[in-house]
Amino acid sequence: MFSRAISAARPAATRALRSNSKPLNLRAFSVTPRASSGGHGPAPPGLFGPGAKPGEVPGIAEQSTGLERLQYLGDAEGIEVFDTAPLDSSRIGTKKDPILVPSPAPERLVGCTGSPADSHDVLWFPLMKGRQHRCLECGSVYQMDFYGEEHDDHHH
Repeated sequence: MFSRAISAARPAATRALRSNSKPLNLRAFSVTPRASSGGHGPAPPGLFGPGAKPGEVPGIAEQSTGLERLQYLGDAEGIEVFDTAPLDSSRIGTKKDPILVPSPAPERLVGCTGSPADSHDVLWFPLMKGRQHRCLECGSVYQMDFYGEEHDDHHH
């Protein structure tokens, strides 16, 4: 895709370099507007804030973007976007009955504090889809309960 973009821009750049007139105002590809297919299909998601008015200092409502803005908008409407509830610590997970960790991503960091809760310092470990992990301190077994898109890890 990059080579096609370069091939398309090469003739215009060559003409600009050969001309004896004033140089054209050239823009980098990063600031060139996105090509449109005539308004077909849904609009891209709008997770960008409106920005601050001139002379004002922007707050989180004006300048937040991406996941931060999603969380801010959810909090403003009383919707909990991310599940921050603690995991079940009333028992120790076993290989046959592990503690299930819900996750929309195929990999997630998990912190174990033992059973009962706070019986040892927090130990953090990566938990991956399809694999169990045992806490090295208390021996509790964790397993991911994956609920995301099956092939949504193409961006990694």
